[in-house]
Amino acid sequence: MKREVLGTTSTTEQTPPFEGTNAMPQPLSVKDDRTMATLAHFGGVVGCIPSGLIYLTLRARGRFTAQESREALNFTLLPSVLIVVCVALSPVPAIGWLFGLVAAVVWVFLALSSLVAGVHVNRGNPYQYRLNTRLLDRISARRG
Repeated sequence: MKREVLGTTSTTEQTPPFEGTNAMPQPLSVKDDRTMATLAHFGGVVGCIPSGLIYLTLRARGRFTAQESREALNFTLLPSVLIVVCVALSPVPAIGWLFGLVAAVVWVFLALSSLVAGVHVNRGNPYQYRLNTRLLDRISARRG
């Protein structure tokens, strides 16, 4: 049985009931896992936010992504905070230029280290930063 509604035809057959989606997140493919892990490290060029977002949103979907985004977040957290503090203090008269210089040097170190790590991870190998303070791990250990 068909009926016409505003120039369209539709059937009166019952549609199947809505079936919900699976609550478990879909795992990343090997290629996507490596890509997200690489992006977590390359994101260190702009600070700790990219690796933090990747860690928070994708850690349950890929083991390599979880491991490498946490490593990148651990490494980029302290230099990012240091850069923000130095930039905030750079307008101070007489010594502000020194804070600006420190911020620039720390950013260059952060950017170069992140790029080296990203290239290494893109080849499929895990990477550990040599000068990693593991600040996030220390904070997590105190809470849990």
